[in-house]
Formats: sequence, C-alpha cells, structure tokens
Amino acid sequence: MSTFAVNTASPSARWLLALLLGSLLLIEGCASAPGANPRDPWEPFNRRVASFNEDLDDAVVRPVATAYQHVLPQMVRTGVTNFFGNISDVWSVVNNVLQLKPRESAEMLARVGVNTVFGIAGLMDVATDMNLERHSEDFGQTLGYWGVSTGPYVVLPVLGPSTLRDTLALPVDAKGNLINTVDDTPARVGLHVLRGVDIRSGLFGAGNFLDNAALDKYTFIRDAYLQRRRGQIGRPETDPATPAEPEERYDLPEPTAPAAAPADNGASPAKAP
Repeated sequence: MSTFAVNTASPSARWLLALLLGSLLLIEGCASAPGANPRDPWEPFNRRVASFNEDLDDAVVRPVATAYQHVLPQMVRTGVTNFFGNISDVWSVVNNVLQLKPRESAEMLARVGVNTVFGIAGLMDVATDMNLERHSEDFGQTLGYWGVSTGPYVVLPVLGPSTLRDTLALPVDAKGNLINTVDDTPARVGLHVLRGVDIRSGLFGAGNFLDNAALDKYTFIRDAYLQRRRGQIGRPETDPATPAEPEERYDLPEPTAPAAAPADNGASPAKAP
C-alpha cells in the first residue's frame, strides 16, 4: 500500500517496468553490502527509488489529488472509489478460486453481481450493506498462498513498495484488470489516471501519520508493507530471507477519502505501505 499509487497505463508498460527493474536489480544486487538486511539486500537502490517517488509525488501527484478533492464532492469521489473497487473485485474472484476458497469465492462473486446490477455498475456499494464481505486477492497473494516466497523487498518506480514475487506477478494482475480490456486508448489511460488519483486522494491521512510518527520513513514503510502482505496471504511463509526474530508491529490507519482537502498543504507525504 503506497501513498504514491499510480497504475501504469497498459499491460505492455507493466512488462517493460518489470524488465527494467529486473535489469537494474541485477546490477545493484552485485553491490549489496555483506551485512545487508536479508529482507532488503538492495536497500541503497530502494532508497533512491523511494526518494524519486516522493519527489514525483510532491511535484505532480499530490497537487493533482488535492485539486481532485477540492473540485469533486465527497459523494462523487465515493462513487469513483466504489466503481474501481467493483472492478478489482472481479479479479479477486479469480484469485480466490485459484486459492481454492469456495466461501470467499462465492461471496466475492455475489458482491460483484449485486454491486453491478443494483449498485449501478458499482457506483454504490450495496453489497457491503448486505453484509457481503470483501476478500481482496491479487496474483501475488495467490503465489504466496501456494508457497512461493516473497523474495527481497523492492521499491518500484511510481508504484512504490513491493517484493520480488509481487513484482513478477504484476503482468498477470494487469491481464486480470478489466480496465485493460477497454479498446479505446485515451479512455483506458484516463481510467488508470483517475484510479491512481482517487487512490492517492484517499491516503492523505496515512501520509500525515507517517510524517508525524516515523523517524525513518523508509524503514517504517518497508516493515509495515511486509507485515501487511504476510497478513493478507493468511498462512505462514517459509521465506529464508525473513529473519526468525519477532518484528515490531506497525498499524497504519486505513486509507479513506476525506470529505475535504487536507489541511497540511505544505507537508510532503510519505509513501504509505
């Protein structure tokens, strides 16, 4: 989960990003210090990418997200969030099936059906009012469920915190994203941009929390992200890169779309996991 959450515009762009990242990591990996964190052997590289993401967020994404909150009323922003949530639920159905979770698969299928039909293409979240629980899953979680280890921690350009496993799963997730089935290129790109801005606008609270609480934002975000992903998979992972000693827990506030623009117009948000 990142405060700088912007989706690439197409599956081909995601493939290119994964290829570029892999090449960079091969170069950087050779320079890893002997005493490097086993979960984060590419920390110097990751810190540079995180700094780039924060600069880009300060210059472009945060101002656009702030304007988005000023221009659109809360009801409209909620509808946008619900619409994209319903699209994501379709891919979650597939991944719940791949993880052999019949109850979760049935609930997610029911969510999609109810919200699509009675929620006007997902603009209203009728399913939640009917106590149909959301079980969000992506292909990275599916790989983890079947025992694929996380691999090293990675910070992706633009996309933010990830792991090697989740990075390799990105092209599959892109194929499962219904937005990428839109034939009209400007419309498809516009939907990706709108989704990214909507996600970013809902993360001001988490960014403010990190600004006020974290001494080293990079370490805080990394540990919180890895902890959250383990919790999402729902079963212990036997990853040799994961240290055996217990880790400090980090509980960030859930991102929500505020009713008004954030008050800290001068602050630079961090990347929330």
